[in-house]
Amino acid sequence: MKRLIVTADIHGSFSTWLTVKELIRKDDFLAVAGDLFDTKFGNRMDSDFQPEFIREDAASICDRLFYVYGNCDTESFFPKYTRHLEFSMFGRHILLTHGHRFLPETSFDPGIIIQGHTHVPKLEKINGVVHMNPGSLKKPKNRIYTYGIIENGSAAIIDLKNNTALSRITI
Repeated sequence: MKRLIVTADIHGSFSTWLTVKELIRKDDFLAVAGDLFDTKFGNRMDSDFQPEFIREDAASICDRLFYVYGNCDTESFFPKYTRHLEFSMFGRHILLTHGHRFLPETSFDPGIIIQGHTHVPKLEKINGVVHMNPGSLKKPKNRIYTYGIIENGSAAIIDLKNNTALSRITI
């Protein structure tokens, strides 16, 4: 059963990246809504700040990775990606963007919009369009470490500590 694990704002934290990798099953896909590496502002004095190791490991799953640059990512560090990405999955058109800018023009009407940037989880349906922000597994502003899952006709925000859905909606 195919799932899309959704995260954002890892900010070069190798331990957080390892947590994300533990969430991914063999057939899962991963969507990262920006600030994976934080190569612009990252704290190089922090031993957990390891964007180079994350880059090497991310390359090993690039066939299952949907990733866009965030405002803290340097494009030259992990080339060949963009600031927004359109793709289809689960019979829905999906727009992936970091969220620090206005929504870009798209070639289709998205049924799901995934954004990061705020470090606060959000899941709602507006005019039939699902809007998801997975929150953050690194620095959540609400102190709840969260990520998103899209599967089986639903989208959910998951509390990492309790492995329970904080919110769930039908897609």
